[in-house]
Amino acid sequence: MTAGLTTAQLIEKHRPTLDQALDAIRSRAYWSPHAEHPKAYGPEGAPGSLGAAEGQAAFDAQRGKRFELDQPGTDGWTGSEVSPYGFELGIEYPHADVDVLLPTLRAAMPAWREAGPETRAAVCLEILARINARTHEFAHAVMHTSGQAFMMAFQAGGPHAQDRGLEAVAYAYAEQTGAAPETAEWVKPQGKRDPLKLNKQFTAVPRGVSLLIGCNTFPTWNGYPGLFASLATGNAVLVKPHPRAVLPLALTVRVAREVLAEAGFSPDLVALAAERDGEGIAKSLAVRPEIRIIDYTGSTAFGDWLEANARQAQVFTEKAGVNTVVVDSTDDYKGMLSNLAFSLSLYSGQMCTTPQNLLIPREGIATDAGHKSFDELVADLATAVERLLGDDARANALLGAIVNDQVKARIDAAAQLGEVALASRTVANPDFPGATVRTPVIVKLDGAKPDAEAAYLSECFGPVSFAVAVGSIADAVELLRRTVREKGAMTVGAYTTSADAERLIEDACLEECAQLSLNLTGGVYVNQTAAFSDFHGSGGNPSANAVLCDSAFVATRFRTVEVRRQA
Repeated sequence: MTAGLTTAQLIEKHRPTLDQALDAIRSRAYWSPHAEHPKAYGPEGAPGSLGAAEGQAAFDAQRGKRFELDQPGTDGWTGSEVSPYGFELGIEYPHADVDVLLPTLRAAMPAWREAGPETRAAVCLEILARINARTHEFAHAVMHTSGQAFMMAFQAGGPHAQDRGLEAVAYAYAEQTGAAPETAEWVKPQGKRDPLKLNKQFTAVPRGVSLLIGCNTFPTWNGYPGLFASLATGNAVLVKPHPRAVLPLALTVRVAREVLAEAGFSPDLVALAAERDGEGIAKSLAVRPEIRIIDYTGSTAFGDWLEANARQAQVFTEKAGVNTVVVDSTDDYKGMLSNLAFSLSLYSGQMCTTPQNLLIPREGIATDAGHKSFDELVADLATAVERLLGDDARANALLGAIVNDQVKARIDAAAQLGEVALASRTVANPDFPGATVRTPVIVKLDGAKPDAEAAYLSECFGPVSFAVAVGSIADAVELLRRTVREKGAMTVGAYTTSADAERLIEDACLEECAQLSLNLTGGVYVNQTAAFSDFHGSGGNPSANAVLCDSAFVATRFRTVEVRRQA
């Protein structure tokens, strides 16, 4: 990448990409400027990008060393990351004295505000371009902090995360430039008297310092929308990574600081707040008066606490939910089973969008392969999962590693919750013997029994799913409504050949505000969303109060301030 470009050169370089992104968020059609195939990077790919060997070497070079950032307020070093694949990263990060760091972030904002929306967007796109060139390096950082398998870490942690960041920049630019013109001449006729005349200036003014509280499982994919939405709207960003997933966001902070400095802005617009073991700085940071925006992905308990207590800030949360699939009927039984098996298996179910509850009529369903009883359907789904993951090499490539002991404990405890239709097995990973790799477990429950509610109405994060027998499609839809209303859902899926059933399900999702996928039997899965086209979450049920990404996600990160002058 070319270093030291002026802001005018950055605008010229990135304006075409920004225009395409603006078109994409309006059309909702497929578009991505970031290649998702590993061979697109390196000597035979994009100029200046790291290839596979270079990315691996860059990741290895970080291990066992201090991660220098040259940011103010450093009062020590901290770091305790252990790869879910079984080895210590050994990286130490600067520990910040926030009483020093926060005023520095605030002091950096006036010049950034005055730069205007177009310059800020161009600088953000340069940051993303340089991150994209190092996608192979970032893939290893994501893999060895989240437990994602390499290809998923490469795609979801790389190009797909970069797409989400660019999407946020596009929305931010559109909202700022659409709110009001930069200047206006106001003339009010006064009849026989001289008209009243004013010159008016309108400026998008940032709210203040933005706090990004990162998550363990998708540090970049979930982190980039908030980071770039805040930065593009003129705010400084303090990045507080999950203590087990610091490296991907630390690399992001380093790139952002380098680009900002080269573009003539203070690098202290973006800073890292790594924490010591047990320090728990997110809670104390969240209520500081300097923090005016918070982006958070994680547990419902802490998300609810943030919404209730961080009163001085605009809080955007993505929490937990109980994702549900209603199975009524299908004209592609094999395709349905294959699609569901993949959805349950991807990244060991450690996604906020993974289906948990499969609501199936007790009397079975109609299919193109004949009538299938409840027990037959569940058994066939179990077989589909076993076939998908029967080869250990393929299983490792899909499952990745279990991210923490809590997920492993849920897998082990699932057998106590009901009748096991598919038991989890341990998969050996020859490249990383220390990794914990587990296949999904499916448990059958009777939805009519009150004692089963404790299982299927609670989120069981990880590769644990419940096949819940219900009386009818009407009962399934009623349980779907209750689940979304009480517990929330990031995703809802359904399979039906009935127009009436489809209408019932769609109405439930519209009224309870949940994103719905119907009759997916091919290569698109309920737990995957595409930037510029799909909305991740709805912001309208308990699983999240925000959407990645829509206008509301960016519009409250700034306010328009008017200055009137006598003409």
